[in-house]
This record gives sequence, structure tokens and C-alpha cells, in this order.
Amino acid sequence: MFVNFDVPTPTLTGVVWFLLIAVLWIGFFFLEGFDFGVSMLYQLLSRKQPEERRVMVNAIGPTWDSNEVWLLTAGGAMFAAFPGWYATLFSGLYLPLFLVLLGLIIRGISFEYRALHPSTRWKNTFDWLASIGSFVVALVLGVGFANFVIGLPSVAGPHGEPLLPTAFAPDWFFPQLFIRDGSPYPLLGGVMLVVLCISHGAQFLNLKTSGTVLNKVQRFAPAAAALAAVLVAGYLVWGNLAYPSGGNPYLVGVTLAGIARWVSAALAIGAVLLAAVLVKRKPGVAFTCSGLGVALLFSNTFITIFGTLGFVQPETGPALNIVTASASALTLQLMTIFAVILVPIVLGYVIWSYRVFRQRLSVENLPPAEHVDASASDTQPEPEAEEALNTAKPVVVA
Repeated sequence: MFVNFDVPTPTLTGVVWFLLIAVLWIGFFFLEGFDFGVSMLYQLLSRKQPEERRVMVNAIGPTWDSNEVWLLTAGGAMFAAFPGWYATLFSGLYLPLFLVLLGLIIRGISFEYRALHPSTRWKNTFDWLASIGSFVVALVLGVGFANFVIGLPSVAGPHGEPLLPTAFAPDWFFPQLFIRDGSPYPLLGGVMLVVLCISHGAQFLNLKTSGTVLNKVQRFAPAAAALAAVLVAGYLVWGNLAYPSGGNPYLVGVTLAGIARWVSAALAIGAVLLAAVLVKRKPGVAFTCSGLGVALLFSNTFITIFGTLGFVQPETGPALNIVTASASALTLQLMTIFAVILVPIVLGYVIWSYRVFRQRLSVENLPPAEHVDASASDTQPEPEAEEALNTAKPVVVA
């Protein structure tokens, strides 16, 4: 479907900030994607081997929180550069974004509280929280970005501003995010991202671990990457055919946009497949290919939503796009100056931190940890506490 009506022309700084936001989201999925994957692999690879799970936790432990900062920065950039985009999404998609926040919270709790008690049951509980939280976040974000590709509808608010229909019918709209007009494309996007994160996490462990964990990863990773490649292929080919660039008024007549979508799709599929082939021979190249596949996947999405910001552009009535949702020109200019100064510093820190923690880990490298039998009651006092209780003087309550 081609839309033949005039659209407002974006400013140069508006385009720059759209691209920068795209880079921030891609960086988040590249880095936090393998964190999500490793957390889900706790249960897939080492559900009954706590020491192997401990290796996985330590593999992502030094950097998981800094990786999440990319999400905060992307959200902050959306708020500052395109406040209309941010406000409409965060008010209209309140429930799915709440699920994302809840998933991130329980992930954070799992990392911070896991080592506070030696009980195996305690550690197992928080490992499950990390796995569940990672699954929820990956699933909901995959569904959300698939809805961007389709195009979110908008209606006129009480003051003529564009709003999502969820503001008026939340019970109707939330299920529609997973199955849009009878199409399971958004659900495919969620499942695809979950599997892709698992595959990406396996590639990271292939690069960061040794011993028994590495042996398991090298048996698991090729099949995971192959399945991820199939799902990525289905998602991108379906999206390019069912929701072509002609449906975006900012890309109508732009031949390069359609070519870029198909080229990025082909390269993404090829990169994930290549990662499956190179798992054992070249783990560094395999991880790079996996990350490249993630980056190309979301590059395809941001090409698709350029200008429209993922919203359907009505021929009449209020429209939310790169112009109407933008901050003032002066705001964008000042933000650009700060970004030029600060972004290289942040990138340098990220590279340095991964270089510092580049060593491989194995069960043999870990210091001995205290263990408490999972079948034992967690409320039993430790020996020192029990001795103190036995020698303590009774307290008389009046």
C-alpha cells in the first residue's frame, strides 16, 4: 500500500537524534541481549548444577548493570529529543512497559541478593527469578518492536493530540499487541527475540567460559543459533513482505529504503547462521557474527519506522511522527553538542570494562562457597547463633 500525501520534513538534528536513539537501542540489545540469554540458560544448561550456574552468573556479573544503562539512555534520549513519542508510548503502553520494568527489577534483585545466603534453595530461587525476568523482558520487547513494524494506530485525544487507543480501551488493546488483526506476527517477534537472546548468550559463554560449562555450551550453541536464524528469517521476510516500505510516507519512492531492508535482513540471517558454524573453531568471530545479526535485525526495524516512529500516519487528523513529536530545534542542538562530547567517553569505558573482564571462567576458578542442604530448613540457626541462644539469660517480660 502506498500513501500519497505530503508529510512534514524533519530537521537535520531530528534525523541525527533518531539515528542516535536507534544506535542506543541496538547497543542495548547487543549487550543486554546476551545477559538475558545467559540468565535463561541457567535453567536450560545447568538447572541441577549450581556450581556451573555460578560460573554463568560470574561471567555477566561485572557488566550486567552497565548494560542496562543503555536502555535507560535510550529512554532518556527519546524523552528529551522526541517527548511526544516518549509520552504516547509510556502512557498508552503502560501495562507492557510495566511488565518490562517488573522483569528488570526481579533480574536486578536476583543478582544483588543471590549471594546473601549460602542455602542452595535460596540461590536456586534467585536464579529462577533472573531467568523469568529475562524471558519476560525479551518477549515483551520483541512483541513491541514487531508492533512498530506493523504500525501502532492513533486516535485524537481530548485536545486534538494523537493518542494510542489503549487510553480508551486498555482491555481491548493489550491482547491486540500480541495478535494484531488476526496476525501472529507480533507474537513471532517476541518468540524470535527470546530465542535470539538465548543463542547470543550461548555465544557469549562460548567466549567467556571453559571446562564443563564450555562443553555444554558448544553442544547447545549450534542448534540454538540455527533455530534463531530460522525465526529471524521468518520474522524479517514476513515483515518485509507484509509491511513494505511503501506503507511509510517518509519512504515512498525511496528505492534505497526497500533495498536496505532486504539487504539488512539477508545479512542478519547470514550472520546468525555463520555464528552457528563457527562456534567451536572461532568463538570470537562467532560471537561477533551473533552480535552483528542482532544489530542488523534492529537496524531493519529502525529503517522501517524512520519518520513515522512506528505509528500509522492518518490522511486526516493528528499524526505522530518525527516532526510533530520532536523537541525544539534549540534543545536538539544543545543535546547534539553534549552527545558529541559524552558518547565517545561512554563507549571508551564500555570497551575498557570488557577488556578488563575478558578472562575465561570455569568451575575450577571459583573460590569454595558455603553450602546448605536445600532440604534443610532455612530457619535453622547456625552453630554460633545456636550456642549464643543456649547461653543467653532468659528475658522476663512484665
